[in-house]
Amino acid sequence: MIYAVFKARVTDPAALATYREQAGAALARHGGKVEAATPAASALDGTPDIPDVAAVLSFPDAAAARAWIDDPTLADLHALRRSAGKTEILLLG
Repeated sequence: MIYAVFKARVTDPAALATYREQAGAALARHGGKVEAATPAASALDGTPDIPDVAAVLSFPDAAAARAWIDDPTLADLHALRRSAGKTEILLLG
């Protein structure tokens, strides 16, 4: 199992809501899922840039995570997520 951290500074909540409606099925196609998500992240230590939305995603392995992000059939969905604001996904491993 490998994890990824998603962070977003949302400028278009409607786009993010539309993305969320489809994101679970898209993740599942590559063995991924949302382990936890929150609109209320807080600093535990230090002074990080706190996002509007944060999530922890899991995948069977790094290859599955990369297959999800590189899947050409999901290009429009990833573009929709990106249009919602500044988004980052950090692969942990």
